[in-house]
Parts: sequence; C-alpha cells; structure tokens
Amino acid sequence: MTEFLVLLHSISTNLSKDDLDHLKFLCRENISKRKLENVKSGIDLFGILMEQQEISNDNVDFLLNLLKNLKRGDLVEQLEQFVENGPGNVAEEPEEAQEREQLRIAFLVICENVGRHWKMLLRTLGVSEAKLDAIMAAHPNNLQEQLMQGLKAWQKSRGKDAKLSELLKALQNCRLKLVVDYIEEKLSKSLV
Repeated sequence: MTEFLVLLHSISTNLSKDDLDHLKFLCRENISKRKLENVKSGIDLFGILMEQQEISNDNVDFLLNLLKNLKRGDLVEQLEQFVENGPGNVAEEPEEAQEREQLRIAFLVICENVGRHWKMLLRTLGVSEAKLDAIMAAHPNNLQEQLMQGLKAWQKSRGKDAKLSELLKALQNCRLKLVVDYIEEKLSKSLV
C-alpha cells in the first residue's frame, strides 16, 4: 500500500491548479459538493476517493479514467507502469520475465481472436461476475478492451501464479482450441 501512496503523492505534485479543478469537476458525481470545496490538493482528492473506495492499490480504473480525461499522458503512463509492474515488484527472475512476456503475447492474440465467448473464458479463469460487470461498465462498446482488462484482472488476482499453461487450459475448456494453436504459433515465432 505504501508504494501506491507514493504514486498518488507523485501524481498530486505534478498536478497544476487547473488540473486539480478539472479533476474536482469530473468527481462531482462521486464526491459531495461540500467535500470538494475543501479539496486543496491532489492528495486531498485522492484521500476522499480512497475513503469512498473509488480507488485503491488494486483498483485504479477510476483514477486512470480521470487522468485520461485530463489528457495528462505522462501521469497515465506513470499509473499504467505501476499497474504493469505491480506493487512491490522487484527485479524479475528470467523465467518470470519470460512468463510475463508470453502472457502479454497470449493476451494480444486472445483479444484479437476471442469474440462473444470472452465472458465464458474469464469465468473459467475465475474472474468474478462483479469484476466483469465493472469492466463492462468502464469500457462499454469496446469488446477488446473489456477482454484485455478482464485478462489483466485475472493476472493481477493470481499474481506470480498466473501462468500461460492455466490460460491455455481455460481456452481449451471453452472449446477455443484454434486460439490456443495461434498463441503457440505466435510464441514459437517470438522465441526464434
């Protein structure tokens, strides 16, 4: 949690007064007007969002959307880097780095090739209905992004136990053998 707070502090120090005003405006539906009037810094705003469980160490979607709406690519990149590396992520072993890269390639192939069966796949992987609903609400009308966010949610929930073999098995259980074959083909080309 401490690294998340450091990240929020870093984002806060990089916000201009106009940025903060825009963020407060974007949060009007989530935070009462009275509370927003007392917000004088990004830290104040993030503290309220954490209290209301809009953002947390493992739930940064709301904050990510705010920063994207703010058109602050630098802060979006900083937050995405935190999500990608994971809190407390120390230097990876070569096997872990290879597994992470294999999953990244598999995710891209899956997003390109799995259509209407995406929810069945994520359910097979153990992603909760509540998480699926939240992903659908956050990314309406964008099937590929819904699937990618679902896969990332699965990977985050499993941590270092998220393995390519588990993903391939879930695809086979969903009768998506062609996608498995395509992933294996892509991986064999990437290792050459």
